[in-house]
Amino acid sequence: MPEGTFSWVDLKLNPQLLRAVADAGFQTPTEVQQKVIPLVLGGQAVIGIAQTGTGKTASYVLPVLKKIGFAQGKDPRALVLAPTKELVIQIADHARVLASHTDLRIVALYGGIGPKSQIEELEKGADLIVATPGRFMELYLRETITTKMLKTLVLDEADRMMDMGFMPQLRKIFEVIPSKRQNLLFSATFLPKVERLAEEFLLFPTRVEITPQATTAIQVQQQQVHVPNLKTKINLLEYLLLDRERYQRVMIFARTRQVATDISKFIERRSLGPVRVIHSNKGQNARINAMNEFKDGELRVLVTTDVSSRGIDVSDVSHVINFDVPLKYEDYVHRIGRTGRAHRLGEAITFVTPPEDYHIERIEKMIRSRIPVHPLPVGVAVEETMKDERQQQDREIDRQKRERDPSFKGAFHESKRKRA
Repeated sequence: MPEGTFSWVDLKLNPQLLRAVADAGFQTPTEVQQKVIPLVLGGQAVIGIAQTGTGKTASYVLPVLKKIGFAQGKDPRALVLAPTKELVIQIADHARVLASHTDLRIVALYGGIGPKSQIEELEKGADLIVATPGRFMELYLRETITTKMLKTLVLDEADRMMDMGFMPQLRKIFEVIPSKRQNLLFSATFLPKVERLAEEFLLFPTRVEITPQATTAIQVQQQQVHVPNLKTKINLLEYLLLDRERYQRVMIFARTRQVATDISKFIERRSLGPVRVIHSNKGQNARINAMNEFKDGELRVLVTTDVSSRGIDVSDVSHVINFDVPLKYEDYVHRIGRTGRAHRLGEAITFVTPPEDYHIERIEKMIRSRIPVHPLPVGVAVEETMKDERQQQDREIDRQKRERDPSFKGAFHESKRKRA
């Protein structure tokens, strides 16, 4: 049934949840919500394959909140596991909004800060826990979490969990929670490692796939711009950010912490912000504050590594700029999914140097579509490629050619053969 012909009332949510949905401005349920909510309310195990920005979080939070009903006792009855602190905070905040007309207690557990305040929250009672696997097990072993009342377990961003090596921790958690429970698994992709997890974790699941795996959101207009070197990337970035009217709220993704920091400093020097940078070396409070400032519109630019490719839910990000092409191709989908959310249009621009063209080809193969190539704007100064960078590019291109053709000997051998 297409969106717009289906109402929230059709999903048989209780009045408190319907009021919260209306307060949040959700006019009609999205496709994933239409399909998943009845399954969860019916007690079925579910595998949900859906991109970020499709309403996936509400598709499991709403029915879980309805099943819990009201605050009762001290022990949690539902558990959501997510791979990162940022995602845990985002899910918990979303759940609190949807539970705003109930007395349900939602507790977020994550590392990076001391456990004292989280233990104090748990002692007051929790109905729904949202946690990273590591912090959950840490507090369980301290005997501050009792699991005997858990009836629902949700694994969100399962593909990222597998990438981050959480399988041993997940197995430990499966051992200490009741075996008789409803299991839900959500992932943007269903790669073999996620499939293996699903086989171990789920019994006779119903699979809901909203879009083909690794498909980009249709409301995101993508483009790639080819540049010869790093300095030209910087010039292009400055050229774009000078247009404040168009580039109102921008996320910039870099491959490394150092590059992200350098970009942030450059934007600050050129007065193109306000800007903040977040990456894994930043303290937890600094990262949370930066994300909140960005959500509240106090920041124009947020520069980050892939630590935030799945950890920010901001409905009006006008542009995502991939300063570097991600080497982990699934991250491309998650990066550009930060814009074009909640039925809004967004733009994603990727800067591509000669060695990065190799990775763009593979990303296009993965998403099964071409990323339109846009010319470098006339006003952008094209810098000469420095010797060190040229050598580095040549070595990387040689490596790529050897990967395609193991008999390839490299540029030096090629030039020697030509001379002969």
